[in-house]
This record gives sequence, structure tokens and C-alpha cells, in this order.
Amino acid sequence: MKDTQETNLSQDEVKVEETKSSVETPEIETATDVVTDATEEAANLMDVSKLSKDEMVDKLAALVESSVEGVRSEVEALKQAYYKLRHNEVEEQKRAFVAAGGEEADFVVPQEETEGKIKALLTVYKEKRAAILAEEERVKAANYALKLQLLDQLKALSESQEDFNKQYSAFKDIQQRWKEIKLVPQEYANELWRSYQAYSEHFYDLIKINNQMREYDFKKNLELKTALCEAVERLATEPDVLSAFHQLQKMHQQWREIGPVAKELREELWARFKAASIVVNKRHQAHFEKMKEAEVANLKAKTAICEEVEAIDCAALKSVKDWDEKSKEVVAAQEKWRTIGYAPKKHNQKIFDRFRKACDLFFEQKGVFFKQFKAEAQKNLEAKRALCEQAEALKDSTDWKATSEKLIALQKEWKTTGGPMNRKRIDALWKRFNAACDYFFDQKKKSLAPQKAVEESNLAAKKALIEQINQLDEQLEPNEATAKLKAFMTEWNQIGFVPLRDKDKIQKAYREALDKQFDRLKVDQNDRKIQAFRTNLSEMNSGEKGKNRLFNERDKLLRQYERMKNELQTYENNIGFLSISSKGGGGLLKDLERKIESLKADMALIVKKIDAIDENLE
Repeated sequence: MKDTQETNLSQDEVKVEETKSSVETPEIETATDVVTDATEEAANLMDVSKLSKDEMVDKLAALVESSVEGVRSEVEALKQAYYKLRHNEVEEQKRAFVAAGGEEADFVVPQEETEGKIKALLTVYKEKRAAILAEEERVKAANYALKLQLLDQLKALSESQEDFNKQYSAFKDIQQRWKEIKLVPQEYANELWRSYQAYSEHFYDLIKINNQMREYDFKKNLELKTALCEAVERLATEPDVLSAFHQLQKMHQQWREIGPVAKELREELWARFKAASIVVNKRHQAHFEKMKEAEVANLKAKTAICEEVEAIDCAALKSVKDWDEKSKEVVAAQEKWRTIGYAPKKHNQKIFDRFRKACDLFFEQKGVFFKQFKAEAQKNLEAKRALCEQAEALKDSTDWKATSEKLIALQKEWKTTGGPMNRKRIDALWKRFNAACDYFFDQKKKSLAPQKAVEESNLAAKKALIEQINQLDEQLEPNEATAKLKAFMTEWNQIGFVPLRDKDKIQKAYREALDKQFDRLKVDQNDRKIQAFRTNLSEMNSGEKGKNRLFNERDKLLRQYERMKNELQTYENNIGFLSISSKGGGGLLKDLERKIESLKADMALIVKKIDAIDENLE
């Protein structure tokens, strides 16, 4: 075994990429190779993710129409990018359907024309690739059988004692034929290579070869391997790290196919080749370490977004504005998510499922809210519509007072009927409602305009009368002054209504003026009360329902009189049980006597009021 050191490379020294198709020499699969395939596919996916669906279909059609060899990663990238885009579209359509009030279970995925084209093209691609793979397997099996035959020939040659020149010529022929046979089944590649290497070395070591020919081969092999060393050393400055790594694998394969060099140069030449290979492999490893760090950072960023969406307290969102603001935040989070690259492979799907679950839960709760909101809004709308219809039914009424009270009550009810509502439809109803109210009050204003002029005139007359009361001549005799005041009171009662806004104020000024004069003249309080009552009767007796108000007041006074009468009888009965001589009896007796006298005075006043009402009823 002369040249095993430079041909049998360990995994720690040189990483050799294993492809799905076998080559004539063994290749060793490493974790780096798997990452390389995944990274290439990720890079291709990122390249095509910006294409539209139609562009993806066109690109896939072009790949399928051309030779399908060597385009698997591009086809896979297009397939993943399309179905990712298709999945996102369907999810958006579903969320829109749910947000519009639909049930998620009722959502039907819409048909997509491009999806059918994609599937058809993928089917054609699979069929072509299956045919190619089948042909490759057939060729591999045939090549394996041929190489077994060559091994048998090489074994026989290494044990033969025939003429060297003839043996050497046969050996070179076997070498050439061996190199021309490429693909073999992967499971036999290493065994074939070891056997071939062993028989080749055995041939060189055991057969007494012509030194001149041996030196010629060594010199030629040295030139080839030196050129390979230089080529590998140039890969250290190759900008494309992945390309450099793949070129290295091919150069290792070429190194294996080149025969041995002079023994004294083997160690040095192999060390040079291995050192240059280590530089390329370290760059390749550093590249993927950097990618891994970026993926870890992406996972951290995506986890933060998940936590942000999961932290939304849907129970605290009480209004449409609240939900709209949070919806914008969730959509912004989704947009931000799309800008972040892949997470580590073992976490990538999990973190995406977590984010999708958080978003789905938010939009599901939003759908529930808006469903309830619409139901309540419809209820409020019906309530407002009912108020609108009531107002419209009253707008033509001429019962100004009663209708005014009803419309004012409806206006208050309108304000208290709140909650969720469709603003546009409520505004339209408000215009109807307000138009009905405005129409009624405009008609009322027009109708009562003459009355208001009279009321203003009455207000002026009552102000003049108050001025006369205040200016009453203090030189008049009490009887004459009292008679004058009663005449004023009669005149006051004959003056009609004043504006409602001035009623209490003018009445108060009138009573203060009378009380001032009655106090000066020392007129009895009951006389004042009966005079004031007569004034009130004048107002009470006005209008269509004046008689009814008088009868109601008379019934009220009669009930009050009966109650006082019963109370007086009780006091008179109790006074007979009290003895002046008993302890405390004198004070209670006086108190009861005062109450009895007060009740009698009040009862006498009620009788006068009833008489005054009877006078107005006659």
C-alpha cells in the first residue's frame, strides 16, 4: 500500500460532499453537507419569493421544458414559494371572511387557476425525473458489473508473470476504462475504490516496473497534483463561499483519480493539499455558523412578536376603536414577521404555528365582538327608529302643551338610548327625528305668536300694577288703603297670562309688594291667604280644563277639612283626660289648647277657600 496517505482522507481532515447520484469514488456525508443543501434551497426560495404566481408558473414551465437534470433545487424552491404564497392568501381570505361575520367552519377555499397549472407542471417534472433516475439506476448497475470485471482483470494482472511491457499496457488500459466508468450504486462505491486502490498499489509494488516509466508517471502525477494544490489555494479568496466548497469536493475527487507521486514528495504534497482544503472548509463552516447565529436572532425576534400578540387582552377591548387600533398592531406585527428570515430548522415550524395561533385567536375574538356589536347596534337602531316614528306621528298635533311634553320626553329618551350603533344609519334617523320635532315646534311657535304678544302686554300691565301697589299713599286710612289693595288684587286677577319664563318672578314681586302693604296696615294673615288664594283661583280657572281643576282643588280642600276635623275631635277628647293638678298637666293642656285654636283657624280658612271656589263655579 504505497499511496494511502494521500488518497484515503479522514472526515476530520477533509469534508467531502455526498450527492444523491454516486460517483466513481466514495464520498462521505457530513452535517455540513446537509446544512449546505438546506441553505441552498433556502437561498433559492428567497430568490423566487418575490415573484408573482404567474411568474412562478412561467419559470417552472421553462425549467420543466428544459432538461430536468440539475434543476431540482430550483423546482423545489418554486414549489415552496408558491404554496407559501398560496397559503398566506387563503389565510387572509379566511380572516376577511371571519371578520365580515362568517363562521370559520363555513369558509371554502376558492379555486385557483395557477394552482392547477403548478400541479400539472410538477407532475410532468416528477415523471421526467423518475425516468432519468430509472435510467441512472440501470447505468449504475451496468457500471458496477463492468468495474467488478475490471477488478478481476486488475487482480489477475497484478499476479501475472508475463512480459512487463504487455502488463503495463494492459494496466494503463484498465485505468483508462476505470476512469471512463462513472456512476455506480452508492453502497458499493467505497468497497470498489478500496479494492481498486489496493490492486493498483499492489501492481506498482510487486511488479518490477521499468524505472523510466515509473518516474514518468510520478512526474506527471506530481504536475497534476501540484496544479490541484494551487487551485485549492486560490479557493481561499473565492468570494462565493458555497461555490468554493463545491469546487473543493470536485478537486478531492480529481486528487483521488490521479496516481501516486515519488515517495519522498508524498507527505509534503499531501500536507499542502490538506492545509489548503482546511482553509476552504473553515470558511465554509464559519459561513454556516454565521447563518446559525442569524437564525437564532430571527427566532428571538419572532418569539418577541408572538409574545406581543399573545399579550393582547381582548377582554379589555370594549369599543370598535379599541379593536381597530389593536387590529392595526396585529397587522403590523404580521408585516414585521414577513421581514424576518428563517429560524433554526427544528424551531421554524413551531414558532410559525405559535404566531398563527395567536393571530387566529385575536381575529376569532374580534369576530365574536363584532357579531355581538352588530346585534346590539341593530337593537339600538330599532329603538331609535321607533322613537322617530313616534315623533313623526306627533308632529302634526295642535295640542301644543301635551304634545310638547311628549316630544321633549322622546328627545330625552333618544339621548338615553345609547350603546353600539351604525353611525351612518343612526345619523339618517336622527335627521328624520329632528325634522319631525322641529316641524312641530315651528308650527307651535307660529300658532302661539299672537298669544305671546298678549302675554307680553299682560306682563307690562302687571309690572305697572305692582308699581301702583308699592306707591300706595301711606296717608290713606287703613280701611280705605285695604279697599284700595283689594281693588288692585281684583285687577291683578283680571289680567291674563304672562310669558312662562316671567311667571314666577312677577308673582313673587306681586306678593312681596302686597305683604309689604299688609304688614304696614297690620292685615290678618288669614285675610292675606284668602286674597292670595282668590288670585290663584283666577289662574286655575283659565283654559279648557279650568272647571276640572277647580273641582279637583275643592275635593282636595274637603278631604283636608275632614282630616283636620278628625284631628280636632281627637285633641278635644284628649284634653278631658288632662288634669292641671297632675305633674306636667298644665304644660300639655296649654299645648293642646294652642293646637286646637290653630286647627280651628285653619278649618275656617279652608271653608273660606271652598266658598271662593263655589263663587267661581257659579
